[in-house]
Amino acid sequence: MEALYRRSSGFVATSDKSGGGPPIMNWQPDEAGLAQIIQLLKESQISKTEVQKAVQQKLESLNQYPDFNNYLIFVLTKLMSEDEPTRSLSGLILKNNVKAHFSSFPDEVKAFIKQECVTAIGDPSSLIRATVGILITTIAKKGDLSNWPELLPLLSQLMDSPDFYTCEGAFGALQKICEDLADQLDNVGPSQPLNYLIPKFLQFFRHQHAVIRSHAIACVNQFIIYRSQALVTHMGPFVENLFAVAGDEDSEVRKNVCRAIVMLLEIRTEQLLPSIHSIVEYMLLRTQDQDESVALEACEVWLTLAEHPHCVEALSPYMNRLVPVLLNGMKYSDTDMMTLKGDLEDDANVPDRESSIKPRHHHSKTHSQQHEEAAEGSGSDDDDDDEDDDFADFLSDWNIRKCSAAALDCLSNVFKQDLLPILLPLLKETLSSPQWEIKESGILALGAVAEGCMAGIIRHLPGLLPFLIGCLEDPKVLVRSIACWTLSRYAQWIVTQPHELYLQKLIMGLLKCILDPNKRVQEAACSAFATLEEEACTELVPYLPYILQTLVVAFRKYQAKNLLILYDAIGTLADSVGSHLNKPEYIQLLMPPLIEKWNTLKDEDKDLFPLLECLSSVATSLQSGFLPYCEPVFNRCVSLVSQTLTQSQLALQQPEQFHMPDKEFMIVALDLLSGMTEGLQGNIEALIAKSRLLSLLYQCMQDSMPEVRQSSFALLGDLTKACFVHVKPFVGSFLPILGQNLNPDIISVCNNATWAIGELAIQLGAETNQFIPQVLEKLITIINKPHTPKTLLENTGLAYNDVVSINCGCFTTVQLSLLDGLDLCVPKKLLLYFSSLYALGASHYVTFVTMKKKIVHFVEFVQ
Repeated sequence: MEALYRRSSGFVATSDKSGGGPPIMNWQPDEAGLAQIIQLLKESQISKTEVQKAVQQKLESLNQYPDFNNYLIFVLTKLMSEDEPTRSLSGLILKNNVKAHFSSFPDEVKAFIKQECVTAIGDPSSLIRATVGILITTIAKKGDLSNWPELLPLLSQLMDSPDFYTCEGAFGALQKICEDLADQLDNVGPSQPLNYLIPKFLQFFRHQHAVIRSHAIACVNQFIIYRSQALVTHMGPFVENLFAVAGDEDSEVRKNVCRAIVMLLEIRTEQLLPSIHSIVEYMLLRTQDQDESVALEACEVWLTLAEHPHCVEALSPYMNRLVPVLLNGMKYSDTDMMTLKGDLEDDANVPDRESSIKPRHHHSKTHSQQHEEAAEGSGSDDDDDDEDDDFADFLSDWNIRKCSAAALDCLSNVFKQDLLPILLPLLKETLSSPQWEIKESGILALGAVAEGCMAGIIRHLPGLLPFLIGCLEDPKVLVRSIACWTLSRYAQWIVTQPHELYLQKLIMGLLKCILDPNKRVQEAACSAFATLEEEACTELVPYLPYILQTLVVAFRKYQAKNLLILYDAIGTLADSVGSHLNKPEYIQLLMPPLIEKWNTLKDEDKDLFPLLECLSSVATSLQSGFLPYCEPVFNRCVSLVSQTLTQSQLALQQPEQFHMPDKEFMIVALDLLSGMTEGLQGNIEALIAKSRLLSLLYQCMQDSMPEVRQSSFALLGDLTKACFVHVKPFVGSFLPILGQNLNPDIISVCNNATWAIGELAIQLGAETNQFIPQVLEKLITIINKPHTPKTLLENTGLAYNDVVSINCGCFTTVQLSLLDGLDLCVPKKLLLYFSSLYALGASHYVTFVTMKKKIVHFVEFVQ
């Protein structure tokens, strides 16, 4: 094939016969070359892997010939004799080439492709028109709209064509441009194309063809979020035209109308408030639309209104109609059931498809001075985020069922107990339904309102919880799985009751579901049990033998996807029960399967991430019980850090030869080392002494990735507490780096840096004085900053206190003057927080006596 491209097929430019516009580029393919390219396109549609690889290699080799892209556009736009999938595929390959190499295309090739795209915009095939629109948008993105100034005026002109295909093709291209380049359209030089495009779009809202109406609304919708001035100028006509087509017979039009209303309520509420009652009525109707995509768009409005200050006023008159609509929307649809068909069988022995395993991202370790705060019943800064994540995990794969549940959840947080007189009679009916789909939707609703309606629903829980626990043994897979989730939403209350009432039965019920023959139930049960672990903490200690036996069996039973969730459940258990796990019989149960998995995974296997996270928690909890396993784990973690640093350095020095490594391997290794250090304390010293860890840590602390620095500072603080003798020689290098990272805009990094500074100050004592200029002023700045997160404020305050209280007798005049910058209002608030910690007693990191001394020192300084 190479011989076909040794000559450059010449371009001939002829004048536009209309007398205006750019010259027309004429290009003709070599027939033999065209035939071979068509054959290649045909082969690329064969699903065999080896054929696909060969085709991909050929396509990549052809990119060295500029004319190759001419052939691709020719097949897309001119070769009417070919089938549509082949023509479209040619355009999509060209689109990928444009994305990767457009800047290196010869000017005449660029011009020819642009010209042919515009020529083919009215192709009779909807597939070809759509492909041309995608290609036009990709060229506009890569080359910038300002480099194709005639495009928008030309598309605007083609919108007026009496030929439907041309009008629709122009609109289709414009919709894609509006979706992908909305910010550019709002800022394209002095021409300001939106000033003529927006009013023109509005003219087509009532076009005779539904697809044109839908395109027009979709185009305008892109600029609501951007608050485009051109749209603001025409907001009145926009809303008027929206209402005019609200009852359109076409589902795509109705969907775009609903989407517009939702966005307008978020951005331009005042524009719609006068019509809010009509809007609520309309969206109630559309939430029940027969077309699920329309119903889903409409259902989003209840999430938006739930966050609006006028929510109660706007929705109160409609709640007795809205709640049944949402409850009805929570039932599995026919489409849902078709999708889930394969998940409703006993499939525990069926290996997971790789595509079904969602990527999981490690959260770098954040240090706090009160790690036992959760165990004492006090929340951390991240509690709300954890709850949101829990609900978000359940609500993945968004659909009308899940949107309805999320809407009920949000509304329950607004209306609180006032929702129950409407909801409870409906739940009584649904929960007792003989139809499992209806019963399942009621259980889902009960979980959705758990947070918002808890105060009012508590008196009903003695009747509801036995029913829900019984549902863990329901014959239907989806009832068992949703019961797990809903019970987890009430875990916080359950653990406050006598164990024999609910907790014992719930533990045993969930443990049974963890070993369910269905993978969906396993997943729900394992996730629910992790939530219960977080709430119950040491209340689980009497049940540890049953829990560990079950989790170990699950370890052998689970497929890849649920194994990741099992790691989380084991790690959370370790965090929750702490040193109670450090018993020989428990260690003998738990550690062998973990270490066996550890030994089978290769260093480059991403399944190491969750296992390392799990082992980090286990090592911390087992303390000295982890000693028999610590050396190989320690050495491998150090090796992972070293390998990643080396690969990273090579990638920076020779980017054309080496790829940047995935630094998550280094992050999880650092966190496991931190967990081991925290658990083993002085027992880690011998391993540190014969390793390069501290010199590697020095490099990690300077990494460009914040998460690497965050984990590095956590490890430094733990090492400082456990074996300061090995850290001390590096303090002169470490402290300046810590000072450079006292940036409250990167909260987690700053948090760990302040914590490490405090630990170093405690160990250094009066020697800290030489480093005060590097850190003190920044610590004061963080304390004085408004709205500093609680944990960061606490760590900064304690680090400040450690530095000041230890060195106050040897401060220089300049250093003392820095203390004048401390905003006394903030430390007083901080002192109240420290006092509450003092009332709780000792924390994991600061003993009762030390905390008392710190508060006394702090009182002296702020008075």
